[in-house]
Amino acid sequence: MENSMLNRLIFDPAYLLIGLGVLTLILLIVVIVCLVRMKKLYRKYDAFMRGKDAESLEERILDQIEEIKNLKLEDRANKDSMKSINKKLQKTYQKLGLVKYDAFKGMGGQSSFALTLLDQMDNGIVMNAIHSREGCYLYIKEITGGESEIVLGKEEAESLKKALGR
Repeated sequence: MENSMLNRLIFDPAYLLIGLGVLTLILLIVVIVCLVRMKKLYRKYDAFMRGKDAESLEERILDQIEEIKNLKLEDRANKDSMKSINKKLQKTYQKLGLVKYDAFKGMGGQSSFALTLLDQMDNGIVMNAIHSREGCYLYIKEITGGESEIVLGKEEAESLKKALGR
């Protein structure tokens, strides 16, 4: 055995055997750690695949898809409802202008008033209620596009300006 490769080494072959033994021991520990982690991961995977109360994962996914479809339908219905409400809202009176005044100087108390009601397109009415000793008289003038075809009184014009935000 004099021609053996181990005899040609510059260090004792026992050190080589000890080093390989230590390396084998380290690799054995790494394999054991990997096996323990893999077992934990397998348990988590198994629990995930079983689902709650032995419910399958496929059933849960299908339920979620069905719920998403229902939510989309509800969303569409809500959007349609909002469009309908917005269309109706455009035709409702949204702007208001009120001017109280004393139609007859001797009456006092500013019992008369001019009230303007306009929708989003500035269409609506001006109501002028004149209170006197003999009674109360109400006059209504139509407003189209923020203007009246009939000449407005001072208080009516002021009420219209307030409603238009001018």
